[in-house]
This record gives sequence, C-alpha cells and structure tokens, in this order.
Amino acid sequence: MDKLKKKILLVLLALTLLSPLGIMLPKWFNADDAWGEWSTDRIEKEIGYVPEGMKKDAEKWKAPLPDYSDGSENNSLFSGSLLYILSGFTGVGIISLATWGLFKIYRKHE
Repeated sequence: MDKLKKKILLVLLALTLLSPLGIMLPKWFNADDAWGEWSTDRIEKEIGYVPEGMKKDAEKWKAPLPDYSDGSENNSLFSGSLLYILSGFTGVGIISLATWGLFKIYRKHE
C-alpha cells in the first residue's frame, strides 16, 4: 500500500472514531438533537413550516438503527457511541466496496 492510501485510510479511521462527537456534544451542551438530525416536527417548530420536499421525502428513508439505539430502554451514551462508530465503519466499507467495484469495471473496459 502506498503512502497516499495509508494517509487516506488513517484520515477515514480518525473521522469514523470521532463520529460519536455528533451525539456527545449535544448531550454535553444540553442541546436536543445532533445537528441536522431533526424530525419534520422539529423543523416546523424551529422555522415555522416544513419545506414541501422534506414533507414529501420524510417518510421514504428509515434508519436501520433509529437514534443509534439498539432498541433497549437502557441505551447509554457508551453503547450509542459504539453504534455510531459501527455505522461509520459500515458506511465507509460500503462506499469503499462500491468504489473498488467501479474501478474494476472501469479497468476492464480500458
């Protein structure tokens, strides 16, 4: 593996491991939600209306682990952080596999 690939992997690893800050910071500063993870109800409360596109698409996408919770009543910040990190690694893995596959296809057609 060359130096550039190692640097990219280290940056992705660092960002993935830092991802729980998205749920920790709101808790530490007594904010309601992580930035950008608002429901349509919250948007309406904050700005007075829900944009039409958001209304239309709000129910299309459902998170596999809503609120980064395993569904148990006793979901601690630690377990939420682990699930956040797992989500990050899953996303990085899916994008990496897709990119690798596209490069394989591209190289076959050269």
